[in-house]
Amino acid sequence: MFWTSYFLAVLAIVLAWPVPILLSRAQWPARSPFTAMVLWQAIALAGGLSMIGAMLAYGLEPIGDNLLAGLRGLAGMVLFNAPTTALGFWHLFALSAAALLTAHLVFTLLLTYYRIERQRRRHRELLALLASPSNDGPGTVVINHDSPVAYCLPGGARSVTVLSDGLMAALEPAELRAVLIHENAHLSQRHHLLLWAFAAWRQALPWLPTTRLAQEAVNSLIEMLADDVALKTESKSTLIKAIAIVASGPSGSAGNRAVLDGALPLVTEGIVTDGIADGGISGASGGAGSARTTASRVSRLLSPKEPLPASLRAVVLAGCLLLLAVPTALLIVPGLLG
Repeated sequence: MFWTSYFLAVLAIVLAWPVPILLSRAQWPARSPFTAMVLWQAIALAGGLSMIGAMLAYGLEPIGDNLLAGLRGLAGMVLFNAPTTALGFWHLFALSAAALLTAHLVFTLLLTYYRIERQRRRHRELLALLASPSNDGPGTVVINHDSPVAYCLPGGARSVTVLSDGLMAALEPAELRAVLIHENAHLSQRHHLLLWAFAAWRQALPWLPTTRLAQEAVNSLIEMLADDVALKTESKSTLIKAIAIVASGPSGSAGNRAVLDGALPLVTEGIVTDGIADGGISGASGGAGSARTTASRVSRLLSPKEPLPASLRAVVLAGCLLLLAVPTALLIVPGLLG
């Protein structure tokens, strides 16, 4: 348990600092965005598990040879008033920190979900009152605004894609199809769930710079994934024109909020909070982040590179499994074998 705690602590530090920085600077994610997305998720999950696991392993080391034995000993202390003299100050501190961090992460995840769902519900209610159905397909509505705006609002069977009059007037039919396919890809691939998780991670640990890097990378990757879906039926030139037209209007959360404030006067500050509702095809980060996302998407389309070879993708995915398996095995397997 002693060496397990130190190994997990080192792994947590590596996954919280140098690894995300190196990955955010790498060029290969644009070649295989799905593989990169899986890697970012593995880094986040393994990092959190290692961080909490290191504190648990250190705190329980005096009362158990493995995690399960230590937890049984701790349960005896809590439930049956067993003596706690075996635990020193730093062991109690580590256990308390592990419990608080776990509760903080879970609470932030649930709170972020609640806030997003509440704001989506208010947003959907306003759209039902002030937007009109579009002839371009079910689940598509139009707001009366001159600026080019496109985004989707997730909600299961109630999901909608929102377009503006200005966008529809500026786009050719093929470009409009590219926009709709892109937005529908966000919905069908459940990108809002990824954005929710990484937004909660950043909210929970705002002092950790890598949470910002991870959120920005995920925002960019989901746009690339949606672009790839649009490219299956529309040409690159069509998609690039659509991206440029949408990017010429308000982009990101601040821009879309400004449009909504003009088109839907009852919308309040913060009504659009997650990347799917914020950016649509024009980018999900908002402000400079949205501009960087748009630039990277256009550059990727103008100078396409071959996807990563299947062998390299398999290596990365195997690394993801290893990242999740190592801390789990160190914490659980010794207890099962014992």
